[in-house]
Amino acid sequence: MVKLDVITTRGGDKGETSLGDGTRLRKYALRIEAFGTVDEANAVLGVLRLHLAGEADAMVARIQNELFDVGADLCVPGEAGARLRVSDTQSLRLEAEIAAMNAALPPLRSFVLPAGCAGASYAHLARTVVRRAERLAVGLAAQEEVNGAVIRYLNRLSDHLFVLSRHLNAAAGGDVLWVPGATR
Repeated sequence: MVKLDVITTRGGDKGETSLGDGTRLRKYALRIEAFGTVDEANAVLGVLRLHLAGEADAMVARIQNELFDVGADLCVPGEAGARLRVSDTQSLRLEAEIAAMNAALPPLRSFVLPAGCAGASYAHLARTVVRRAERLAVGLAAQEEVNGAVIRYLNRLSDHLFVLSRHLNAAAGGDVLWVPGATR
């Protein structure tokens, strides 16, 4: 377990922060951006959970814990953090949940607007933040070694959140569909 006795360290006052292996990086480094955006997605999921109950809340709580693992994986590059690595097991679980939620939904016949009930709207917001985290992780992987399971997990998670938003909207009356030319 992690034990944090001191929160204010002043270590970042000059624009640097530490990775899990002790390496210091500028706070705008791509690796910092990637796991910082994973943290941001996790915070949005916390707001989403205010609108959930039962199995959906438990599912998103598990995802929040998994996002800590994703952040830890990104925070410890190379071999130094082998114990913190994400595996494809988490992505496979997301795929199973996607299939189960999607089976109960009508087929899509239009694009879905990121709207609807509060829970669905927050699921859409979380989805867009996860997509940004994925883009940053892919960009980082083009420059440095990144665990491929992290990128696969973020990709599946954005799909999961899209289907969860549809699932939540279905319970609240249905998706909000895009109408071509509606502004004309």
